Amino acid sequence: MKYLLTLHMTPALWDTLPDDAKQDVYDGHDAFMKNNAAEIVETKALAEPGESTTVRVRDGKAQHETGLLNGSDTFFCGYYVVDVPTKTRAIELAAQIPDAKHTAVEVRPVVHEA
Repeated sequence: MKYLLTLHMTPALWDTLPDDAKQDVYDGHDAFMKNNAAEIVETKALAEPGESTTVRVRDGKAQHETGLLNGSDTFFCGYYVVDVPTKTRAIELAAQIPDAKHTAVEVRPVVHEA
């Protein structure tokens, strides 16, 4: 079964990490991908919140603004899609992602794909 492992970050937290801790996160992702390549279907890292555009349609007209949908300090910064036999294995993989040491990794089943 496929699971989406979502990564979230807050700029304030990231900014407080020393450079070596940031490098550990990057290196940790490289190691995670190498060690679990057979179970990883896809992964993407996303740009910072200032690069986001939120789009809404109101009264039939599209409106857009720079920034995050919810105005929160926590933002969705990337994901992995994994194909594993059990939710337990998806959780085990999520625990290996370096972001779990600083924020959290959300594990969600994929229920439909095209």
